[in-house]
Amino acid sequence: MTQQSLGTQRRTGHINGRAVDTDDSFVVLDPATGRPLADVAACGAEQVDQAVTAARLAYESGWKRTSAAERATMLRKISAAIVANGQELARIESQDTGKPLRQAVVDVNFAARFFEFYSNMVEAVFGSIIPAGTDRVTFSIREPYGVTGHITPWNYPLGLATRTIAPSLAAGNCCVLKPAEEAPLSTLRLAEIMSDAGLPDGVLNVVPGRGPEAGAALAAHPGLGKLSFTGSVPVGIRIGQATAANLVPADLELGGKSPNIVFGDADLAAASKVVAQSILQNAGQTCSAGSRLLVHRSVHQELVERLVRIFADTTLGHGLDDPGLGPVISRKQQQRVLDYIALGRGEGELLVGGGAPGDPALEGGNFILPTIFDGVSSAASIAQQEIFGPVLTVTTFDDTDEAVSLANGTDYGLVAGVWTANVGRAHRLIRDLNCGQVMVNTFSNGVELPFSGRKQSGYGTSKSYEALLGFTQTKGAVIMMSEQ
Repeated sequence: MTQQSLGTQRRTGHINGRAVDTDDSFVVLDPATGRPLADVAACGAEQVDQAVTAARLAYESGWKRTSAAERATMLRKISAAIVANGQELARIESQDTGKPLRQAVVDVNFAARFFEFYSNMVEAVFGSIIPAGTDRVTFSIREPYGVTGHITPWNYPLGLATRTIAPSLAAGNCCVLKPAEEAPLSTLRLAEIMSDAGLPDGVLNVVPGRGPEAGAALAAHPGLGKLSFTGSVPVGIRIGQATAANLVPADLELGGKSPNIVFGDADLAAASKVVAQSILQNAGQTCSAGSRLLVHRSVHQELVERLVRIFADTTLGHGLDDPGLGPVISRKQQQRVLDYIALGRGEGELLVGGGAPGDPALEGGNFILPTIFDGVSSAASIAQQEIFGPVLTVTTFDDTDEAVSLANGTDYGLVAGVWTANVGRAHRLIRDLNCGQVMVNTFSNGVELPFSGRKQSGYGTSKSYEALLGFTQTKGAVIMMSEQ
C-alpha cells in the first residue's frame, strides 16, 4: 500500500473561534487498517451550551445585521478557501472514512459548490406585498431563526455538513455542528479554514463528541431555533422527540432503500455502469444508495451478467490508494453487513461476493466484497431493510404497474432511478413513485435539485433554493396609513 498516515494527533472542539479541549476524549480509527488516526476531545453538555451561547452572542452582536450582499461575499471567500485547501481536505476525508480518494475529491468539490451556490442565492430571499386594502400596506418578510443545530453522520462528513450550514449561514443564522464521532476530522479542519477565511468568531462552532452526550445535548437545547439531522431512523425519532419538547422545528433526513428500475428498452450498457456505481459508491454507505435493482424480465439475464462482471472486477484497498471500493466505516458496521449477507443466502441466489475478502493485505480493515443477490422476493429482509453496505438485491418485474408497486413497497421513500427510452413512461413513474427524487436514465443530482424524503426517509428539504428558505421563518406585518 502507498497510503500516507495523517499521524495520530490531538483534535479539539471549535467554539467561538478558539480551540476547546476537554478531559474526556475518543479515538478515531482508520477503517482500512484499524489503527488510530486521532485522539479527539469529547465535548458534552457543557461544551454544547458554550457553543450555543457563543452562536447566540455572535448572532445578536453582528451576524443578523449583515446584509445579504455581505453574507454572499463571506460565502464566496469560504468556497475559495475550500478549493485552496482541497487536496488536504480530500486526503483527510479519504482516510477518515475509508472512501477512495477520487470520491473524496468529489465531496470536497461539492462542499465548495454549496457555499458558491448559496452565495448566489442569498440575495433572492425576500418577502412579498399582500393586496389587503388601500388604507394599509400588508407584507411579509423572511427572517433567520438565530441559532441552528446540525448533527451529521460519518458517511459524507464534509458534504453533509456543508449542505446544511451553507444555507443556514446564508440565511443569516449562526451554527453549532456536532459531527459523527467516527469521522469528525474534516469538519474540524473546515471550521479552521472558515475562520481563517474571515468568518466571525461564534458564527460556526463545532462540538465533536459522542451521540448520547453531545448529540443529545444539542438536540435538547432550548437555545436553538431549528435543528438539522441526518442519520438513522431510530436516532432520528429520538432527535425529533427531543426538539419537539422545546417546540423547535427539525429537518430529518433518514434512511433509504432506493430502487433502480430498468425497463426492457433501457440502454443496458449505460444502466449497468450507473447501477453498479450507485451501490458501490462509498461502499454502499449512502442513504440514497441504489440498493435494489428492479429489472424487466426480458433484460434480466443480460443486465445481471454485466453487473456481475463489474462487481467481480472492482478492486478493494485503502482510500488513499484510490481503489474501486474502500472499507466500511467500522468493525461494527462490517459485522452488520456480514450478518445481512448471511441472512441473504437464504433469501436469494448469491452471484458474486458474499463476505469479507481473504487478501492478507486488507487484514485489519473493515472490507466487504461487492455482493449481488438475485431472485430476491420483495418481502425479503435484504430487500426491505437498509443494509448500508455494498450489497445489491435483484428482483424482476413484468409490467409497469408491478414495477411501481415493487418500488413503493418499502417503508422508505428517498430516491428512485428509472431507466427507459419511453418518455411517457418516465413521466408516469415520476408521478407515481412515492419518493423525494426521481432520476431518469441517471442516478446523480446536483446542488440545485431539492432533496427530501417520504415515509421513514424523513422530512424537510435540503439542497436547492428551497433549503435556503427552510432556514428562514416568515413574519407578517401591516402598516395602517392615515392622512395627517
